[in-house]
Amino acid sequence: MGDQELARIEEPRVREILKGDYDGRRVHIRGWLQNTRPSGGIVFLHVRDGSGVVQSTVRKGSVPDKVFEEFRSAGIESAVELEGIVKNDPRAPGGKELQVESGHVPYPAREEFPIAKKFHGPEFLLDNRHLYIRSDKMRAILQVRSKFLSAARKWFDTHGYTEVQVPTLITAAVEGGSTLFEVKYFEEKAYLTQSWQLYAEAMIASVGPIYTVAPSFRAEKSRTRRHLTEYWHVEAEAPWKGLDEIMRVEEELLSYAVAELRKESAPELRLFGRSEEDLQKIKPPFPRITYDKALEMIDEEKAGVKWGDDLGYEQEKLLTVHFDRPFFVTHYPKKAKAFYHKPDPKNPEVTLSADLLAPEGYGEITGGGERIAEYDALMQRIREEGMDPKSYEWYLDIRKFGSVPHAGFGLGLERTVAWICKLDHIRDAIAFPRLINRIYP
Repeated sequence: MGDQELARIEEPRVREILKGDYDGRRVHIRGWLQNTRPSGGIVFLHVRDGSGVVQSTVRKGSVPDKVFEEFRSAGIESAVELEGIVKNDPRAPGGKELQVESGHVPYPAREEFPIAKKFHGPEFLLDNRHLYIRSDKMRAILQVRSKFLSAARKWFDTHGYTEVQVPTLITAAVEGGSTLFEVKYFEEKAYLTQSWQLYAEAMIASVGPIYTVAPSFRAEKSRTRRHLTEYWHVEAEAPWKGLDEIMRVEEELLSYAVAELRKESAPELRLFGRSEEDLQKIKPPFPRITYDKALEMIDEEKAGVKWGDDLGYEQEKLLTVHFDRPFFVTHYPKKAKAFYHKPDPKNPEVTLSADLLAPEGYGEITGGGERIAEYDALMQRIREEGMDPKSYEWYLDIRKFGSVPHAGFGLGLERTVAWICKLDHIRDAIAFPRLINRIYP
């Protein structure tokens, strides 16, 4: 084969082949055998390259006998290289088929793939997570997750926000000492961060509106379908904003990201039964109710909650049946929120805070609100909570030099992906989940 002919061989991703006009074009692809089925003189291959799966056929007589036998005997998840002609074929998955002219199996599977096409329990799949992430389900979830983050970053970047990074190792609690992971930091004691919150407030005086995408850690001994000990936060903070303004940021960000997913991830969302009609409803403004109204709607006595308690998963689940789109619950009691939330001047027993809840029983996906901007008010809240002001000296310093009204929020990426993809358990919204009883693999 001459250099000119070699140059004509295209090397598209499988997703490009499935979406584009490649009929009659010669392509070269590399990937893994997701499935293989010999049928007489034909071997049907389903080849995955990370972007999608394309059916390929190896016909006896169209390739050397050695090549045909190599593919006929190849095991599931062998790595392969193929070259051939793409043909439109409505019978094939995705409507495209690669008719193989040459190829080989450079890295054959050494033994039978342990995840078969049968029921496997969740513990088995978690033990074999390093292999289960190759499944159609997990691959689609990871693609949706990636597209969501890409859309979120695009929204922030086009609205004047700067992406920044802050420490993961911290010396003082953000959300509460009972859920801190303690680590030994040389001769000192440190913790894994629960949120970027305190550092974010320092950075807005440097670069203005900011956001980050980073892991957070909560040592919550919770065995629920929506808790991880390590999860990813999309967090934002902005000066000169109050509660209403930051809620508008949240609803516009989420609406934009969902609209992008409708365009970019429609095949993946269909895999989970997420309909176009469901996502079309995700447009601002989102409904807003106060904490007091929420207790009325769920009948606090029957729901097992009294005024002042934070709303747990069961209470949020009861609330979500009243809405067909995300909605805000605002003005939580002071004792239900972290010390830095600003008390409402009209009623100091509640805070200028808001949680955004997803419908269909999924509950809280963001938490945020307006921060305390005044030095004396912040010092008072620190003392009320029984915390040591010395641990927060630098955080208090922020209030000494040009402190302004400011607000922010944190969006739980896995909870949001779980809702968008209609997942039964949050553990499937991340490649390698960390749970109270799971840190392997």
